[in-house]
Parts: sequence; structure tokens; C-alpha cells
Amino acid sequence: MSHKSALKAKSEPGQAEISSRPIALLAWYDRHRRRLPWRAMPGEASDPYRVWLSEIMLQQTTVKAVGPYFEKFVARWPDVTALGRASQDDVLRMWAGLGYYSRARNLHACAVAVTREHGGVFPDTEEGLRALPGIGPYTAAAIAAIAFDRHTMPVDGNIERVVSRLFAVEEELPQAKPLIQQLAATLLANSRAGDSAQALMDLGSSICTPKKPACSLCPLNEDCTARVKGIQESFPRKAPKKSGTLRRGAAFVVTRGDELLVRSRPEKGLLGGMTEVPGSDWTAGQDDAAAKQQAPAMKGLSRWQRKVGVVTHVFTHFPLELVVYTAKAEARTRAPVGMRWVPIATLAGEALPNVMRKVIAHALD
Repeated sequence: MSHKSALKAKSEPGQAEISSRPIALLAWYDRHRRRLPWRAMPGEASDPYRVWLSEIMLQQTTVKAVGPYFEKFVARWPDVTALGRASQDDVLRMWAGLGYYSRARNLHACAVAVTREHGGVFPDTEEGLRALPGIGPYTAAAIAAIAFDRHTMPVDGNIERVVSRLFAVEEELPQAKPLIQQLAATLLANSRAGDSAQALMDLGSSICTPKKPACSLCPLNEDCTARVKGIQESFPRKAPKKSGTLRRGAAFVVTRGDELLVRSRPEKGLLGGMTEVPGSDWTAGQDDAAAKQQAPAMKGLSRWQRKVGVVTHVFTHFPLELVVYTAKAEARTRAPVGMRWVPIATLAGEALPNVMRKVIAHALD
């Protein structure tokens, strides 16, 4: 069945019910909306900067994890112009620990673009927003709806789950995304588009959860197709997830008194621009002997000591195992070209990704 015919089959039988859903959603939202640091209070206009910043941070990250980072960012950079004038290094340092670091580089690039090309004012259309760095179709729709009340429905993971259950969408993700997008649009109210979207987000977060959804509390429960059939937890349908091939490597942790040897990763690629300890390549066929040959060459270095155990980390496309070697440098040892010494006491302020924080903790334990 085509997406159009599926949508027609789903929506035609109960037009009265479907037209009442946006009203029921907004009524529920007005009573139960979440208080979030980036969300405007009832009757207040949304701040496009805060909406944009939160949407970028929330990509593949939970509300709970994002909260403290959002508060730090707006305290340091209260508007997009301030963020656009910051250095990328400062932004990466503030972002460290939040993961998916290309978001931080795009965040900075977008702030620079809005500051320089738009006078510090975000475009108020999906088309204009999509032309900015790091803003894809979903984020553009979310900002357009929430910040500017454009009549569009962004579909995040929560909305995807609500819609797939409400209409019992049998097609598997990600192929089902276009159909779910069309069905989600039927839940838009004639006005308050931003609240319609946030109502569905909140519904998915608090009621229509992945496991054990609280269907009895849902404002749409009476005509939820999956609930009527008693199979709500089986939606959304998902294709089996492919796990990447395990990669291995080595990390070399060198201390000089109370200082640590670090370097910056290349700007482009995985963890671009982030701080790391020296290390080997990460490859599927890596063995310890080959990895150790990539240790930094330095005079006045003690013998390498391998720490017991390995550091494990899972990236989006592959799992990683790192063996960790430690060594001590003499007091006046110079850092190799492209590397630098930093005080261990100030590591919290470095743009260290989580995998490097694990490595350093393992080495210094």
C-alpha cells in the first residue's frame, strides 16, 4: 500500500474523531505541560535562540542530560550573537561530555552565520532555517513551529512512537518516516502549532512511553488503534539494528609531574577538534604490538606500562576497545610537535570526549 493510500485508509473512517484529536491534545497539554528551561511559559512568546539551542542539544540526547548544559550555555552566551562571537574551542569545552561533537561545531557555525548574515535574528521559515549549518528538516520544522508558530509538525522519536501507535503503522522504521510525518500532520491544531508539537512530545515522554505506556491517562486512548488491539508496545515497528564491527586501539597516557600530555584531533571527522591523549589508529584488525608502535617518541620517558583491563566505548556506528599504556616524563621534557602539556587539575575545562575521560580515569586510577 502506498503512503497516500495508507494515509487515506487510516484517516477517512473517522474524520470527526480525527478533527477532535488536536483539541483534546491541547486541552491535555494545557493541564500537564512539562516545565523545561527552554520552553516559554503560557502566554509568553518563545525565544528562537533558546528553542534552537535546546533542539540541537536534544538530538540523540535526553532531556535530563541536556538540562545542565543548556543552563551553562545560556548563562555564558545569553543570545545567538554572544555565541557567534565565541571561539569554537570555547564552545567545544562547554559541550564536552554531551557527545556527538559535530553538533557543537555546527552549533557554533550556525551562531556565526545568524550573527553575520542575519543580524543576529533567526529566519522564521523552514526554508530559511534549513539553509543554516546543522539544521536539518526536523530541527527546522521544530524551530518554525515552536518559535514562530508556523503550521508544520516536527516528528521526533516521541512523536514517532505516539503516531505509530495511534494509527498502528505496520511499516518498519526508517521506511515508515514519510507516512508517519503525514499522519502526524493530521494532529496539528488550526492555531498553536508549536503547542501541538510540544503536546505530542510531552505525551510520548510521559504517557506513551516505549515500555508500559500509561494508556488509561492518554487523551487519545479511545481511538488508538494499537491500544484497541492490545499491541501498543509492539509499535513502532523497527528493522533489526546493525551493530558495527569492533575496533581496537591503544591510548598513551604520559604525565610530567602534575601535567598530562594531550593533543587536538583533526577538525574534520569523528570527535573533530576535541582534546585527546595520544593514541593509535582505531581499526578492526589492530593488535597490541602494532598499536604500541604508534606511541609518541619522546626523550626522557620511562618505560611504557600497560594497565590491566581495557576501556570500552560505543559510538553510533561501532564499538571500541582501547588498551591503555602509561609513562612518566622528566621535569623539562618538551611535548612533541602538535601536542601540549596541560595541568591535570584543569582537565575538567578541556574539551575531552567521554571516551578520553574514561581512558584518563583508567590510567590515573
